[in-house]
This record gives sequence, structure tokens and C-alpha cells, in this order.
Amino acid sequence: MKPETNNAHGDFEGKVVIITGAASGIGLATTELFASRGALIVAEDINPDVKTVFADNDRIVPFVGDVATEEAAQDVVALAIERFGKLDILVNNAASIVYKNAIDMSLDEWNSIIGISATGVFLHSREALKAMIPNKSGAIVNIGSYACYFTFPGISAYAAAKGALAQITRTLAVEAIEHGIRVNAVGAGDVVTNLLNSFRDDGREFLAKHGKLAPIKRAAQPEEIAEIVAFLASDRASFVVGSVLMADGGMSVIIQ
Repeated sequence: MKPETNNAHGDFEGKVVIITGAASGIGLATTELFASRGALIVAEDINPDVKTVFADNDRIVPFVGDVATEEAAQDVVALAIERFGKLDILVNNAASIVYKNAIDMSLDEWNSIIGISATGVFLHSREALKAMIPNKSGAIVNIGSYACYFTFPGISAYAAAKGALAQITRTLAVEAIEHGIRVNAVGAGDVVTNLLNSFRDDGREFLAKHGKLAPIKRAAQPEEIAEIVAFLASDRASFVVGSVLMADGGMSVIIQ
């Protein structure tokens, strides 16, 4: 069935959305965009500041949780259903990174990165699907990276996690589509966020500089990626299933 072409500003009126990593960066931009288009949102983050970030928005319920845990995945879905009666969309955005060669990386560091970007995506998607399947509709959008396919020294855990995210996306897509649920991902390039701030003071500046290696000659702003997420989650992307939509300024199509 061909979807109606309408104003994007009403895409998510009455839709219930969970967004992880919502307190900053892509998660914050996505939360604000979805809310502006009518969504009711549970905004999850491990950072307790998520409560103050969204304290004055009655369309957004903050939730503090570690996405890598089964408890958080179960509780955030339960909260969405308790507060809003259903779940329509899940955005798995939470991420972390460590820049270390494998020989210098601890098992705890490895497990942390895999836990957030792979295990956390699996757990949240599993619980979301349980809520969506009875309604025969829904959408899941995972935030990946050009590291879904490519790598460079120092990001073995991050690349492994994003590679896993791409395969989780594809597998869940073919499992879920018979229930009317679409699963896709965004292959984001360098985006000016706080992703690197845990281990370098110039994290945002570094991402902006690294983004200049792409053909577009710049890094993205979080709002640009949020627009791609919104498209994939909307009925306008009704024929997009199991895709990793690259939004990386061309980084993945050149040889450095």
C-alpha cells in the first residue's frame, strides 16, 4: 500500500517512542525532533542528568538505566506501556567508545563497549518486539556507524560492536517484518557529540576535524542524523527493511 504523502511535522502524532542515550548528542536531537512531531517519549540514559534535561517537557518521561542490562530493557518498555499504553518505535542510540589498540585494552573495556552497542541493542529490541508484535506494527532504528563495515587502528571493540549491530539489524528485520515491524539502522559518520569526552578533552573538536576526511569535508551535526532516524521510523520509509542507511558524508565510499 502506498503511504500518504503528508507533512513530516505530524509523522509521530500519538506514537510512543523509546530512545536510548537520550541525554545528549544524537539521542537528544532525536528526542527533541520526535517530540516536536507529536511523539510521546521515554528518554533513557545512564546519566541521571536525563531527568533534568527533560524536566519541563510533558511529552517526555526520563528513565535512568544501563542499556546493557536486561533489567533496564524490561523496565523501560514496561514504563512506556504503563505511561502511554503501547510502544510504536524504539531507537537504539546509546554508544560508547575506547580508542586503544587491542593489546592495550582490558576485558572490562571490551565488555563495556560490546554490552552497550550490541547486547543492549539485542535486549532492548527483544523487549520492544514483545510489545509491538501483538499490535502488528512498529519500527526499530539502530544507530550504527561506518564502523559497521570498516575499521582503523584503535577501535577493535567499537568496530566489533557496530558490526554486530548491523547483523542484529538484518536478522531482526527478517524475523519481525511478518509482524508488520520494520528494523533498520543508520550508518552514521563523524558527528559532533560528546562521544569521546570520557577520555579526551578535545573530543568534539577531534570529531569535527576527523569529519573533514570525508568527501563532504565536514562532520555532521546531531540534528542531521536525527532526520534520518525520523525518516526510517516513519511510514514514509514503509518499504525499507533491514537496511543500514549510510549517513557518513561519503566516508564509506572512499579509500583513505
